[in-house]
Amino acid sequence: MKHITVVGAVIIKNSQIFACKRGPNMSLAGLWEFPGGKVEVGESAPEALKREIEEELGCTIQVGEFVTTTDHQYDFGIVSLTTYLCEIIQGAPTLTEHSEERWLDPNDLHTVEWAPADVPAVELLVSKFS
Repeated sequence: MKHITVVGAVIIKNSQIFACKRGPNMSLAGLWEFPGGKVEVGESAPEALKREIEEELGCTIQVGEFVTTTDHQYDFGIVSLTTYLCEIIQGAPTLTEHSEERWLDPNDLHTVEWAPADVPAVELLVSKFS
């Protein structure tokens, strides 16, 4: 089975966490996730995360504390997702692939349906910030 290494940005601003809904042309369409993407050969996870956020959201982030790494088996492969706490240092998120965005209080993270690989990070964040 194909193994896919991805990174996700837990962007925090004013004690709220940024979430994106996967667009209709994406796999797992309609589910929510922390924005990010695939780690390319030769990139570190933080480098990949900075690049992906610039490409997907048009803003610059500072990558901070490691949150967790989760492996989840989907029908298309095994996704290994590593998430980091992040802060926007330039620009504002502008969606290019996702269909919706929300800034959620940590206690409201359960109000959206998360992609399975993101759920462990959500649980950790709820317990950390509640």
